[in-house]
Amino acid sequence: MEQSEIGATTQLANWLERHRNGDDSAKASIIAHACDRLRVLASKMLRASFSRLARWEQTDDVLQHALIRLHRSLSELQPESVAKFMGLSATQIRRTLLDLARHHFGPEGAANHHHSDGHLPGLPRRIDQQTTSDEPETLTEWAVFHEAVENLPTDEKQVFSLVWYEGLTHVETAHVLGVTERTIRRRWQSARFLLHEAMGSAPE
Repeated sequence: MEQSEIGATTQLANWLERHRNGDDSAKASIIAHACDRLRVLASKMLRASFSRLARWEQTDDVLQHALIRLHRSLSELQPESVAKFMGLSATQIRRTLLDLARHHFGPEGAANHHHSDGHLPGLPRRIDQQTTSDEPETLTEWAVFHEAVENLPTDEKQVFSLVWYEGLTHVETAHVLGVTERTIRRRWQSARFLLHEAMGSAPE
């Protein structure tokens, strides 16, 4: 992890500690810090896994919805670590995209009647790091995937969220979680296996 990223992570940890200690002003700093990261994440997911949704929503639209969700969550929760906060942030993007897809591609959605290639945005069937080929064919399949991510064991969900949603490398993820890279690789493989099992397919 680059020195600038380490410094940003340390600063975020300080803001989170202040937030847990009741400093309301820290929440604004946390949200501001999350804004740039979530914008990059939303843009990446719209371009890759959610390309069809990008016809109807812009990055800033997704970002605005996700930040509102994150702000509400921070009013009720005090993440204990940077890793837990990143997981919470990724959850807001995930749920925002799912809600927007339901809105546009549901039975009454305008996009449902728009000519396209017949595919919905979502998870690549081959769940691999940064792999975005072969999208699921139904919104139900996409919803099953996101529900499966939510139901992963804590360790596997943390690693999968940081790598797949946040775009961290295994080395960066190890730094954030304070474990070895070998542990990250093991949890990543375990998460992939569990998700493939939940989706009814075998990992490649």
